[in-house]
Amino acid sequence: MPLLTLERVEKSFGAVRAVAGVTLSIEAGVLLGIIGPNGAGKTTLFNLIGGDARPDRGAIRFRGADITALPPHQRCRRGIGRSYQIPHPFGGMTVFENLLVAATFGGRLRERAAHPVCLDILERTGLMAKANRLAGALPLLDRKRLELARALASQPALLLLDEIAGGLTEAESAEIVGLIGRIKGQGVAMIWIEHVVHALVAVADRLLVMNAGAALAEGDPQQVLADSEVQRVYLGIEA
Repeated sequence: MPLLTLERVEKSFGAVRAVAGVTLSIEAGVLLGIIGPNGAGKTTLFNLIGGDARPDRGAIRFRGADITALPPHQRCRRGIGRSYQIPHPFGGMTVFENLLVAATFGGRLRERAAHPVCLDILERTGLMAKANRLAGALPLLDRKRLELARALASQPALLLLDEIAGGLTEAESAEIVGLIGRIKGQGVAMIWIEHVVHALVAVADRLLVMNAGAALAEGDPQQVLADSEVQRVYLGIEA
């Protein structure tokens, strides 16, 4: 059984059809990359999966249960974690305290049980040396790491990553890709929206291209990128 299933999901804002009948599924341990031009509906699709928006039509199922009408905090507690394109840490709290909040409220761990979990995530994400730093004082790469670490602290089975490589240098992007690859290796399913395509292709199992709210192509990343219609719509290359 797929971990997550979307069945002909639609969402409109007035006359704008942001998501137009998208159907997809993802299994445990699989990374699905999503690309598309600006306005293609990628972020709206994330908002529908995470619960920040509710579809006009269609259904969303997670671990076999219909979660279409559930609010974000209940989806988080069921195992859907999310990072945002612009990191939103609790700036007045330390890095460790940010993780502790995520582990206790999102992951529903007792504080004593949450401590070793948070320490392990700090180690895995390269933030251990900055555990006692205020989150608001971190540079961009570390804020991106913290955004990912907080999502992991909620104990997700599915992780939604929104342009986590955006704004990073080539070397910083490579660090993030390596980290995401290690998380994937631990069995966490991921859906990753990204404009840094080479970073995405380095770890994605499948690639979905969206355009005008609909799925334009989906499948093996290299084959999808070689598709003439994908190149025309996304890369601006005429066949």
